[in-house]
Amino acid sequence: MSLNVLEPQQRFCAIENEQFTLNGHSNSVNAVVVTPNGQQVISASSDYTLKVWNLATGEEQFTLNGHSDSVYAVVVTPNGQQVISASSDYTLKVWNLATGEVIATFTGESSISCCAIAPDGMTIVAGEQSGRVHFLRLQGMSEE
Repeated sequence: MSLNVLEPQQRFCAIENEQFTLNGHSNSVNAVVVTPNGQQVISASSDYTLKVWNLATGEEQFTLNGHSDSVYAVVVTPNGQQVISASSDYTLKVWNLATGEVIATFTGESSISCCAIAPDGMTIVAGEQSGRVHFLRLQGMSEE
């Protein structure tokens, strides 16, 4: 086994310039995710909302309303059809990205601070402030 040490100039990349800034939340942004097709960005905020942005134009497309406290995590399913959000309101919500509607809600016993989606696109893993890690399965949805 060998270990390659990077030269100093290879360790860091430079950020050349800012393309644009997305403005619209009224409180801190806690998480962002880019959809698999690269066309949208979804931001999760302490203003209790998620916003869906057009990545090419930087324009807000719509707001996902439904949480009653800060939203701390957001992921998108591999097929790009559902958004999953975790909130300190003790809920994890699954949203239809095309319609903006909540299609499922899981309620924990404390704040849900993080979430991930498995490569199968059907298994959600959610971390709760209580120390629990939940494995949830999306039912009745297409994997395509």
